[in-house]
Amino acid sequence: MRPDDPFDDAVTARAVIAADGTLTRWSEGACLLLGYTAGEVVGRPAARLLAGGAGAPPTAAVRWSGTLALRHRDGGTVTVWVLAHRRQPADGGAGDWLAVSPLEASDHELPEDPLVRAAVFQSPCATMVFDQELRLRGVNDAMALLLGLPAPQLRGLRPTDVGGRPQHSELERQLRHVLRSGRPHDMQTYMKATGESSAHAWLARLAPLTDRSGRVRGVCVTAHDFTDQYRARERLQLVNEASMRIGTTLDVTRTAQELAEVCVPALADFVSVDLLESEEPGGEPTGPLAAPVSLRRVAHRSLVPGSPESAVRSGEVVVYPAAAPHADSLIAGHSIVASVPSGDLDPWLDADETRARQVRESGVHSMLSVPLQARGTTLGVAAFTRFSRPEAFTHDDVLLAEEVTARAAVCIDNARRYSRERETTLTLQRSLLPRTLPRTAAVEAATRYLPAARSGVGGDWFDVIPLSGMRVAMVVGDVVGHGIQASATMGRLRTAVRTLADIDLAPEELLTHLDDLVLHLSHEAGGDGGPGEVGATCLYAVYDPVSRRCTLSRAGHPAPVLIPPGGPARHLDLPSGPPLGVGGLPFESAELELPDDSVLAFYTDGLIESRGRDTEAGHALLREALSNAAGPLDETCDRVLHTVLSPGGTTDDVALLLARTHGLPSAQVATWEIPADPALVAPIRKQVLDQLDTWSLAEASFTAELVVSELVTNAIRYGAPPIRLRLIHHASTLICEVSDTSHTAPHLRRVKTWDEGGRGLLLVAQLTQRWGSRHTADGKTIWAELALVDEM
Repeated sequence: MRPDDPFDDAVTARAVIAADGTLTRWSEGACLLLGYTAGEVVGRPAARLLAGGAGAPPTAAVRWSGTLALRHRDGGTVTVWVLAHRRQPADGGAGDWLAVSPLEASDHELPEDPLVRAAVFQSPCATMVFDQELRLRGVNDAMALLLGLPAPQLRGLRPTDVGGRPQHSELERQLRHVLRSGRPHDMQTYMKATGESSAHAWLARLAPLTDRSGRVRGVCVTAHDFTDQYRARERLQLVNEASMRIGTTLDVTRTAQELAEVCVPALADFVSVDLLESEEPGGEPTGPLAAPVSLRRVAHRSLVPGSPESAVRSGEVVVYPAAAPHADSLIAGHSIVASVPSGDLDPWLDADETRARQVRESGVHSMLSVPLQARGTTLGVAAFTRFSRPEAFTHDDVLLAEEVTARAAVCIDNARRYSRERETTLTLQRSLLPRTLPRTAAVEAATRYLPAARSGVGGDWFDVIPLSGMRVAMVVGDVVGHGIQASATMGRLRTAVRTLADIDLAPEELLTHLDDLVLHLSHEAGGDGGPGEVGATCLYAVYDPVSRRCTLSRAGHPAPVLIPPGGPARHLDLPSGPPLGVGGLPFESAELELPDDSVLAFYTDGLIESRGRDTEAGHALLREALSNAAGPLDETCDRVLHTVLSPGGTTDDVALLLARTHGLPSAQVATWEIPADPALVAPIRKQVLDQLDTWSLAEASFTAELVVSELVTNAIRYGAPPIRLRLIHHASTLICEVSDTSHTAPHLRRVKTWDEGGRGLLLVAQLTQRWGSRHTADGKTIWAELALVDEM
């Protein structure tokens, strides 16, 4: 046996009785009391030790104490006081009983013992004294009342003799520590004392008792009830936990679920959160608050897995009548406490037999309904229910629930406002982006746009713009910031790019004008306080299907990726240029020739930038995803997003534009050099008519002849040689272009009745679908586009 084994103790009789009533252990003290050795009684029924006529103690309770008449080995009867308690094993088995009886007589004269005298006079509260063998030498009346046992009978017992709870074993361990170290120790526990209706928080102070020589002779234990301080600390801890755990996201449902998770089981056994309905996502709850009240369940949490006591699933709409605490608290505007014993819930339960049965089966006895209110708006109601915890809701519980719910309401309102602003911004963003891309002969395009998953919608945009001469412009940009302001700025920049593209500016010139616009917007945003925070990046490219050349220029934007037919993907080496809004710095362009079926990939930085990897890794993933772009561009777009983006979503907007280039066959283009002689206009018209016959466009001969004649004549009269005429035919379009080296562009004007000239361009404008002029590096080009009528 162990040196500290209590069954070696001859001061106290101890016996262990198994669940079937068989004796399993027998101490030295028990041998002294009844005369039987351990070998004579262990393994035999304990009931045989009862004297004739003595009844066995009841086994339904956890602890029993009383006087029993027991058989002595010599045939006599011994009447002793016995304390027995059930011990629950750690493996969850049936458990056994420990029966003890102190052998030393006690007259409860505490002051006669010096140790007890010191404890009685030095202890301010419930006190008990243990000697060096961990045996009780005495208790005062306050401690005996807490233990629920008579003080005279406790002398000689150990803590584990008094009770079988884990706290009793822990007390023994701490007593040994104090005896060895000679230092005091504090022990805290939360338990229900004998005779109490609810658990209390106890602080046990263990102090060594020494003699005059300083030798530790025992331990004095004093118990202090600090339930009020303990609960105040719990409330403070719950409020602190709520401040950290509630509102971690800007999602209404998640925030409501966080409120329920924080309060179970700290405040209630079941918590539900129901919100008032609104007409639009994130909008204000509509309609006056009057019974019955329609609410949508957004979250609930139970102490029992699966929430069996919930009659409503998350996402369902439930209608609460006036008798329900939920509706009552919403209409009244303050918290409502209701309980089953008081009958407060009877009108509500009587109206719904199913609900009443669930309340009875789950043991619900108290409910607390707290309205969710923030910034003067009632959002819904949080209902707290108790069925496992026996205590009803107190005034302090109501204050705590209101404080936690008030914080959750603000977070829910923030999430609701964010959802509304995000939806508005996303709607604006989508309305400003092109819904469909134009079908052009020069490029085949596909796009994707993804708003940021964890931040506000940004200002990314893309566009494909048809230009004169079958050319096409491709643009992708990114406005700094997020939210409605960024989306509005994006819309203004996209409109500006389209306007500047219509006048056929070179890419670097277009970015220069766009830079001036962003500077102007920055000053407008800043007001009198200086420039505001408006900035953007942009990449602008123009592809000519006739020459198969592409001119690109960028303003602080990521370089595009080129995938030539049958070749690997590579980033183009372009002059970077400053971001838009810096001002005062030039932009440069680069030109390259593209084979047919080349694919250009334009994108914003949200595609390649991620918190979990560097930008170079993002570029590598992008090139890998684009390595095989020979298939449909829509499939390539999806593959790029799936490969490059993180599974958890992006922190920034993503815009992706893929364009496959198609050159125009040389047979569809005719070019003539025009001498600066008006007399040669007629032969030129004849050559044009012959070319139209070759293209089987005889039905357009009359209109084309007039347009060519007017444009060539004007170039000879007002332009500067060399002069060149070019016809481009594709599908249902015929384009006529006349170029010269003069930089003076013609314009329409109102012609007076007696004027001899000025009507040519007006005639061209009336006969063609559209017309215009564009400046080139060595002059200008006047162009006119004729719509051809399909033959039936």
